Amino acid sequence: MAAARSLALALSLLLLSISTLVNTLSTNYYDQTCPKAESVITSVVKKAMSNDKTVPAALLRMHFHDCFIRGCGASVLLNSTSKNQAEKDGPPNISLHAFYVIDNAKKEVEAMCPGVVSCADILALAAKDAVALSGGPTWNVPKGRKDGRISKAIDTRQLPAPTFNISQLQQSFSQRGLSMDDLVALSGGHTLGFAHCSSFQNRIYNFNTQTNMDPSMQHSFADSLRSVCPIHNKVKNAGATLDSTSTTFDNAYYKLLLQGKSIFSSDQALLNIARTKDLVSKFATSQEEFEEAFVKSVIKMSSITGGQEVRLNCRVVR
Repeated sequence: MAAARSLALALSLLLLSISTLVNTLSTNYYDQTCPKAESVITSVVKKAMSNDKTVPAALLRMHFHDCFIRGCGASVLLNSTSKNQAEKDGPPNISLHAFYVIDNAKKEVEAMCPGVVSCADILALAAKDAVALSGGPTWNVPKGRKDGRISKAIDTRQLPAPTFNISQLQQSFSQRGLSMDDLVALSGGHTLGFAHCSSFQNRIYNFNTQTNMDPSMQHSFADSLRSVCPIHNKVKNAGATLDSTSTTFDNAYYKLLLQGKSIFSSDQALLNIARTKDLVSKFATSQEEFEEAFVKSVIKMSSITGGQEVRLNCRVVR
């Protein structure tokens, strides 16, 4: 009985510490200490986008990958050292790019307000800008995250893989306090971006002992993927866009999913149970409902905090 009580107390304290961390976030956190931070970050993102149309997808993915490991503490931004291989060098993160956008934003913000704005907040704000500047919704980002000091490549194993089935996805999201509704809404982030052949090869070659291609994939679509990704592909950057409007934040992802034109197994998995399939259909029908759900879920995800400091250089701990 005493052991049960102490366990209950420990759990209560853990939940209290989590809620305290979330409650410290505030939409007006920098109003007094660095009021121009958000507009400066937006202008840096806008400039980067004008030179490279893949920047929005890169920033949004970077934010997701950051939050899913140790919370949104900018651990994904840290460089490896001679003694430690950092998250950005873990296999799922090798293809992350556009770190320079965060560096540029940090440099400008530091010039205005030294040691005030965390790299984690800059990344969360840049991800919001990435969505809004791609034609998607905007939102007030809760701020006040701190930057983490730990970043380990081995932890990237915790990221949800493109080959995950629905139960694996559910487990991955629930471990972070995210629901099945959040899973479907946040999967809509795949409206932006590109996938390398290796991430969907399992669906177009040697799918199982009975069939070579995933039967849930529309045949002509699968053939088009096989044409850009031959079985022994040697082209490093070969792959496919995640939906037909890969630089516009819209609900095309859900429409294509219902047509058998999704890229990842984890996308297709959303159609395997009624709850998530119904949400896919709802978002395919209404961009407004998708955007509303996405904003709610991305704020929830980005409120998983876990840092301790404000870095002066986003690539190095203080």
